[in-house]
Amino acid sequence: MSEVPLPSLNAAFTALRSAGLRPRRDHPLRRRGWWRLGGPADLFIEVSTAEHLSLVLQQGLPVTVLGNGSNLLVADAGVRGIVVKLGGEFRTTTLVQGPDGAEVVAGAGLGNPVLLKRLEALECSGLGCLAGVPGTVGGAIRMNAGTHLGEIGDRVRQVEVVLDNGQRAILPAADLRFSYRRAHLPPRAIVTRAWLRVENDRTRVEAQRQAVLHHLERRQATQPLEQPSCGSTFKNPPGDAAGRLIDACGLKGTRIGGAQVSEKHANFFINTGDATAADVYALILRTRQVVFEQHGVVLEPEVHAIGDWPPGAWPLPAPTTSGLHRTD
Repeated sequence: MSEVPLPSLNAAFTALRSAGLRPRRDHPLRRRGWWRLGGPADLFIEVSTAEHLSLVLQQGLPVTVLGNGSNLLVADAGVRGIVVKLGGEFRTTTLVQGPDGAEVVAGAGLGNPVLLKRLEALECSGLGCLAGVPGTVGGAIRMNAGTHLGEIGDRVRQVEVVLDNGQRAILPAADLRFSYRRAHLPPRAIVTRAWLRVENDRTRVEAQRQAVLHHLERRQATQPLEQPSCGSTFKNPPGDAAGRLIDACGLKGTRIGGAQVSEKHANFFINTGDATAADVYALILRTRQVVFEQHGVVLEPEVHAIGDWPPGAWPLPAPTTSGLHRTD
C-alpha cells in the first residue's frame, strides 16, 4: 500500500476534529490485536453513528475497519490511512419479530461474547455457534465465523453495509453466498448491522447453555488461550484438520523469532513475547511449505492481514515443489 500524503492526513485529521470526533495520529495497533504486534495506524478513530462513519469515508483515504483484532495480522510497518473502530449505535441489540419468527438486530461493532450474554438475558437461543469466538458481529459475518455448533451464516437473514461511496445497502443472506469461513461482500463494504434469526424459547436456552459450556471447556483444555495468538491460523482443508496436518509434520514448537507453533494446538501460532509480524508471516510460510511437501495439501490462512506489507506478500505465494522437508 502506497504512503498517504501528509497534507491529506492533516486535512482528514482537521475535518474529523472539527466534527467533534477524536482522531489519533500514529496510533499503536499492537495493543488492539490479540497477537500483540504490528505497527501504528496513520489515523485511528472510533465512530458511534452512521453519520460519523460517512464523514470518515468522505475523506478519500484508505479505510480499514478494526473489530476486536482477534483474527488480524497487522504489518510491522503499520496501516496507511484511517483505521476505524465501530462503537455507539454499532454495538446495540434489538429483539424484533421477523418474517419467520424472532430476530435480533445486532450492531457490527458488538462483541460476540456480549451478544450471547444479551440473548441469554432475553431468553433467546440460536447463536451458540459464536461461543468462544472472540471477535465482533461484523467480523463474524465477514468470515462466516463458527464452531462445530454451526456457522453464523446459517442464522443471517440480511445485513446492512456501507459501500465505499458512503451509501447504505441491505443485502439478503442469499446475496452473501456464505461458505466455509467466507461471505461474498461487495469490495470494501463495511458491515454495520445484521438481522439474525433466534429462538425465543426458555427450554432451548438451557440446552444451548449446556452445549456452549461443554464447548468452552473443550477449548480451554485443547487451546493455548493464555498466550497471545489469533486462534486458528489456517482454515481446515476439506475432510481434514489443519492442526492435525501440522502436528503430523512434527512442527509443534517450531519457532521463528518470537513466533512459535503452539505445543498445545498446532494450528495456533503464539507470540512468545517479542514476535514481529514478519516472524509470524515467516512461520506461516514455513508451515504451509512443510505441510504441502509432506501431505500435498495447500493450507489457506484463516487470519486476515492488514497494513503495509511488501508487494507480493498477500495473497500468500504458492508453496514451491522443492524444499528441505521432503520425507519420500
